[in-house]
Amino acid sequence: MKIAVVGTGYVGLVTGTCFADTGNDVICVDIDQKKVERMKNGEVPIYEPYLDTVFERNIRQGRLKFTTDLKEAVSKSSIIFLALPTPPGEDGSADLSYVLGVAEELGEIIQDYKVIVDKSTVPVGTAELVNAAVAKNAKVDFDVVSNPEFLREGFAVEDFMKPDRVVIGTSSDRAAEIMTDLYKPFVRQGNPLIVMDEKSAELTKYAANSFLATKITFMNEIANFCEFVGADVDKVRRGIGTDARIGKRFLFPGIGYGGSCFPKDVQALVRSGNESGYNFEILDSVLRVNDRQKLALIQKVKTFYDGDMAGKTFALWGLAFKPDTDDIREAPSLYMIHELLLAGAKVRVFDPEAMDNVRALHGDAIYYAENMYDALTGSDALLIATEWGVFRNPDFDKVTAELNGKVLFDGRNLFETEKMKELGYHYESIGREKITS
Repeated sequence: MKIAVVGTGYVGLVTGTCFADTGNDVICVDIDQKKVERMKNGEVPIYEPYLDTVFERNIRQGRLKFTTDLKEAVSKSSIIFLALPTPPGEDGSADLSYVLGVAEELGEIIQDYKVIVDKSTVPVGTAELVNAAVAKNAKVDFDVVSNPEFLREGFAVEDFMKPDRVVIGTSSDRAAEIMTDLYKPFVRQGNPLIVMDEKSAELTKYAANSFLATKITFMNEIANFCEFVGADVDKVRRGIGTDARIGKRFLFPGIGYGGSCFPKDVQALVRSGNESGYNFEILDSVLRVNDRQKLALIQKVKTFYDGDMAGKTFALWGLAFKPDTDDIREAPSLYMIHELLLAGAKVRVFDPEAMDNVRALHGDAIYYAENMYDALTGSDALLIATEWGVFRNPDFDKVTAELNGKVLFDGRNLFETEKMKELGYHYESIGREKITS
């Protein structure tokens, strides 16, 4: 099939690349000329495991191309994916200006029947708005489809190629048939391809992410309570995770969720509810608890130093909101850095992929280490914000040698408390026993 993908952010680039890898001809459109030139030269502008291999292969074989010319891409395509940003406004609602702006342009461009697909995460009713925007200027038939993405950063290629499910929202039999044919290679093992109405498809994405955010937040609340009563959250997690009705995923406590999806989508669903006269009381609580949880580790640090962190130096391992990505949007690490600098502390950081993104925000206000042990040099304590694999089994002889003292605050529960006790560390984690040296 001939496909245009408008927008080459995280979702758009993965979508276009993976569709090309199943034999489709894909043209990706972006307004950033420099970015387009970089991609034409085989440079992947984001970090995502395995994407570079698939990306390079399909460029080399001529199935994946890039342009800034929307008209050219649309004229050569029968299916047009809109993978444009929908950032949260000040009130938490999704900003649809990018999506609707391109939709109006499409109405002026299309010369024959097209399937226009909302791939961006959008509020309920957006398909109707897109349809109206295209129809302002369109003189030919078209259909608007809602096709939400369910990609996990760090696993996006795998998730696209082997999806748990594909959701297609359309009231058009013609569009449903085209989209079903497009996705057949991805559901050959029997995973469901679910066709529903547009509004249900739009809500499915928000509902899924909001449920997962709620599950994470609930477990963080349980972890915090464990500290009050002397229970061990790891044991509680295993105890409830073996219940098939609950499942073992998204039960690991920590310092809150971040990234581009959960914070934005929960806020947008709450806002949509408010606009419709409905109050999502559970999600209001999720937002409040998650904001507080991002600073849970800093509160432990403040307590340890009796509220005086001025002049102290802290090493911070992990900047991305999760491992295997360079995405720092709403990352707990950013909130932690802000609080440490505000308190007059010095900060030395290391992350395998995300340091350039943090440098763009903080400049020279913090030290960017060459490796994880360099970050420790001269530091009074180590804080862990992201559970990168490289942090899970460090050389504690090196850690101890570089730190000024044996003090470690672990926001991701990477280490066993008994081991830290044997090593003689003051060790604080989330929902588990505090180890004092």
